[in-house]
Amino acid sequence: MASTCSFDIVSDFEWQELVNAIDQANREIKARYDLKDTKTEIKLEPTEITISTDSEFTLDAVHNVLQTKAVKRKLSLKIFDYGTIESASGNRVRQAIKLQKGIDADLAKKISKQIRTDYKKVQASIQGDVVRVSSKSKDDLQQVMQDLKQEDWPVALQFTNYR
Repeated sequence: MASTCSFDIVSDFEWQELVNAIDQANREIKARYDLKDTKTEIKLEPTEITISTDSEFTLDAVHNVLQTKAVKRKLSLKIFDYGTIESASGNRVRQAIKLQKGIDADLAKKISKQIRTDYKKVQASIQGDVVRVSSKSKDDLQQVMQDLKQEDWPVALQFTNYR
């Protein structure tokens, strides 16, 4: 009898790598000549990052530094959901960047529907913010992974728990 193989589709990121990327970004901001006197702060909270700086021009430079450090740490830029730019006290600007983690229900339904229509011998089931994909053929599962990597999803997808 053939056993069933499976893997999970998740949207997650390595927390420690994000902490390291923000720490490196803070150090570079303090060292760069054009950002040194702006009193820029990047605060990491469990669900978001808050940036406070002098102007929108320096905010764009801080975004660039943060994105560069995140990419070097192999973090996807899709985990950042940029909020609106607010004016803060003292002619400063502030922006909250929400951290996207997990697959929401609508996206999970789209992913599982696409898998079911493209592959007849593969089952996809939604389990919270994870999509479990199972089949008797490992080749089918690997083909599903390849096809999902080709698509441009609004969140970063990882494949875990491959058995």
